[in-house]
Amino acid sequence: MKKLLFLILIALLCLKAGAIDTHRHYLSGTDKDTTIRWDFKVTSGRNSNRWTKIPVPSCWETQGFGTFYYGWEEPETSDETGFYRHTFKAEKAWQGQHIEIIFEGSMTDTEVKINGQLAGQPHEGGFYQFSYDISHLLHYGKKNLLEVKVAKRPANKTIYNAERQTDFWLFGGIYRPVFLEIKPQQHIQSLAIDARMDGNITVRPYLSAGNEATQITMHVEELDGTRVSDIITAPAGDDLRAHISGLTPWNQEQPYLYRVVTELRQDGQLLHRVSEKTGFRTVEFRPADGFYLNGQRIIFKGVNRHCFWPESGRTLSRQISLDDALLIKNMNMNAVRMAHYPPDKDFLEICDSLGLLVINELCSWQKKYDTPTARRLVKSMVERDRNHPSIVIWANGNEGGWNTEVDDDYLTYDLQQRFVMHPWERFRGTDTKHYPDYNYVVNSTLYDSDVYFPTEFMHGLFDGGNAASLRDFWDVMMKHRAPAGGFLWALLDEGVVRNNQNGRIDCKNDAAPDGIVGPYREKEGSYYAVKEIWSPIQVLNRTIPEQWDGNLLIENQYMFTNLAACKFSYRLTDIEPVGNGSFAEKVAAEGNIPAPQLNPGERKKVNLNLPEGWQQHDVLAVTATDPQGGEVYTWSWPVRQRQRVPLWRQGC
Repeated sequence: MKKLLFLILIALLCLKAGAIDTHRHYLSGTDKDTTIRWDFKVTSGRNSNRWTKIPVPSCWETQGFGTFYYGWEEPETSDETGFYRHTFKAEKAWQGQHIEIIFEGSMTDTEVKINGQLAGQPHEGGFYQFSYDISHLLHYGKKNLLEVKVAKRPANKTIYNAERQTDFWLFGGIYRPVFLEIKPQQHIQSLAIDARMDGNITVRPYLSAGNEATQITMHVEELDGTRVSDIITAPAGDDLRAHISGLTPWNQEQPYLYRVVTELRQDGQLLHRVSEKTGFRTVEFRPADGFYLNGQRIIFKGVNRHCFWPESGRTLSRQISLDDALLIKNMNMNAVRMAHYPPDKDFLEICDSLGLLVINELCSWQKKYDTPTARRLVKSMVERDRNHPSIVIWANGNEGGWNTEVDDDYLTYDLQQRFVMHPWERFRGTDTKHYPDYNYVVNSTLYDSDVYFPTEFMHGLFDGGNAASLRDFWDVMMKHRAPAGGFLWALLDEGVVRNNQNGRIDCKNDAAPDGIVGPYREKEGSYYAVKEIWSPIQVLNRTIPEQWDGNLLIENQYMFTNLAACKFSYRLTDIEPVGNGSFAEKVAAEGNIPAPQLNPGERKKVNLNLPEGWQQHDVLAVTATDPQGGEVYTWSWPVRQRQRVPLWRQGC
């Protein structure tokens, strides 16, 4: 009984808070592992033309419905349409407030009805969040019927060309969460934030229509709630500006976040409050020079990532997003390109908190949207994602899918005025040519002044693995007069589990992306090679000579971190036979190495202070650990009886 009373009290408090703070009420599950079953039928393909149940969110193909198609193989006659029904209660306490239904992603054309009435014009575009004001359509205190019609094939020819004549698996369905947002009638619709490394911050509030509020305030706080700024006040609708001293800037090596709290008031009475995490950092593009973050040159060590899981297609979980971000960082990468569409919000939040530089991309792969469509979808993408400090560049489509009429639309909604690029094109002083051959890179290094960073290179399928020749290409790329790094293609093998073919993993022969890791993120040889080549700590000794003085030549390739913040250790081991032609490694000695004071871009010799007699052991290994405690890399060299080591490696 006490537990029930406690839960009722919490619910009442939440409803009361909902009058000030935005309250979110999920109609679907929150990810692939936490779903809610809705009524469903599909018009063609497997299990068609009968009402049954389907988990939401999901891709209907992975749940046993419809037909699997890859990229351009979808036939012109395909007309697969899914129908969803779901009932939910609209609380009586919500009456008089502003209620929106929000879809984070649905493929593709989506018509929404509440209690038999259209919520608005059908949404077109499969990779974008959309919403409807349904306040006037709800029956408060009663059950309500939600009906959703999803056409897998878009009616707009340019959306079909941009999103489905593509080089990735095609899916249908409500594949990201659906929820209600309950706000006061007078509310803050959204914020645009520009928080710079010097502590200057501008917040632009976008208010609900017909707003009569008289005042808006803003303050900044630590994530634990400690306030770090004064309360800034302005007339409702005006920009809020402040300078805050003593802040820690955000960067990908130290991703420090703050919370911006904005409140809407009328004659002193609090109407609505919105809080949003962000980081203070400054991104610049300098023509014929490069990209800069907080005054330091950016060298992108990046990879291209699709949203994909073998058993659920485009429907992911926060855990998968976290694991992917950690995998990318553990390979010593500092950047990720959202090829070829905006990701789940979870992934961007994780990039903010763990520290990854992001290129966020409009989904127009090789063919562009018509201008009205592009305008609408650019607005949707930028408004959702503009306050993430991890996003440093917008990509207006890919490989010819650039609608140049909307290049400047990004700046309309982005207070930070981030650079807009065209992947694979020379554009506004950048050269991002995809899959350059070695001679192209050499010639570009010698003669070209455009900032050079291929947004796709080292193709995992055609280049013999993502790390094959990476060292050769990378060394030349870093000699360019205006280098900015590059992005490997691609993170993972996109093999889908075919539940209509006894569960086999289908990579569409060799058409689907071939990545550094497998579909379940199994590590392949390229994973370890990339980790070494892109290590921010470079040990330049390739071998240990006969008469070695115990010094390693170390270079700091971090952007912001002094190596004094890292840890170094050594390990000496002996290789001993254990019978049957097998060998075991036995640790003979180990110890710590004093971390050198070494700023980014510097190199110097570091003495390991090895114990006396170290030459009598077989293998020397040196491990570097980053300030967060993660392994940067472990280097190893044969030491004693060098003629034995090759035999041991052969199992002799």
